[in-house]
Amino acid sequence: MDSEQLEKMRDGHGFIAALDQSGGSTPKALRLYGIDEDQYSNDEQMFDLIHQMRTRIITSPAFTGDRIVGSILFEQTMDRDIEGLGSAAYLWQVKQVVPFLKVDKGLADESDGVQVMKPIPNLDPLLARATGKGVFGTKMRSVIKQGDTTGVAAVVDQQFEIARQIIAAGLVPIVEPEVDIHSPTKVEAEQLLREQITAQLDSLPDSDQVMLKLTLPSEANFYADLIAHPRVLRVVALSGGYSRIEADQLLRENHNMIASFSRALTEGLTAQQSDAEFNELLDSSIQSIYDASLT
Repeated sequence: MDSEQLEKMRDGHGFIAALDQSGGSTPKALRLYGIDEDQYSNDEQMFDLIHQMRTRIITSPAFTGDRIVGSILFEQTMDRDIEGLGSAAYLWQVKQVVPFLKVDKGLADESDGVQVMKPIPNLDPLLARATGKGVFGTKMRSVIKQGDTTGVAAVVDQQFEIARQIIAAGLVPIVEPEVDIHSPTKVEAEQLLREQITAQLDSLPDSDQVMLKLTLPSEANFYADLIAHPRVLRVVALSGGYSRIEADQLLRENHNMIASFSRALTEGLTAQQSDAEFNELLDSSIQSIYDASLT
């Protein structure tokens, strides 16, 4: 593990840019960017277009380590180059942004009010490849739709079981058990989630560290104890369907929690914009999320 990257992730001011839309969510991401399905005819062309979009964001003068501490990449992005460097190497060497890799393969069908992750075959070789490319950590997402004790326990157990495998490979896992912002039992789900995560953190060896990516909670500073936990490197917030303005406002109310926004970061960016227009809008988006992450 790179000590400079560890220090930046622990102490750096800023937020994590989530650029990890995968196969299922790529058409929607491209649509929001102004590229409809009729502009590409197969997956290869689709992934070429999304890589062009991500490259435009990452190479923008607005996108630097001054305000962005880390960025989460999709596997195909990690395997591609940006301006002649591997994407992860470009992020760190050129932009001073710590690279992460999304490792989950999507969600299983809902059961007990939650969606655990689908199995992740060949995880060890993927982690070895990521380490070789200079990746610092990983991210994996589950979804909690109801405050169901059995379901929440299943999500957290699975997340930490795989987190231990990732730690053993020398990487820092971002554990992401997202609570659906539209859940009628969001408050109960958050209570159960906090209890389950605390128990798992307490069971980790002193030397192990994880990051947590959590839905902005209904009660401000609800995750303060998790932020202060010695086995937690950083707690980051997902925007979860809130607009950027809403997400920024909620984030300001949660001290020492920083953003890890995806759709809220790219809101309003389109392929049709000139570079000047694109960079200006990206700059203002980054600044607003950065400011909200400083509280």
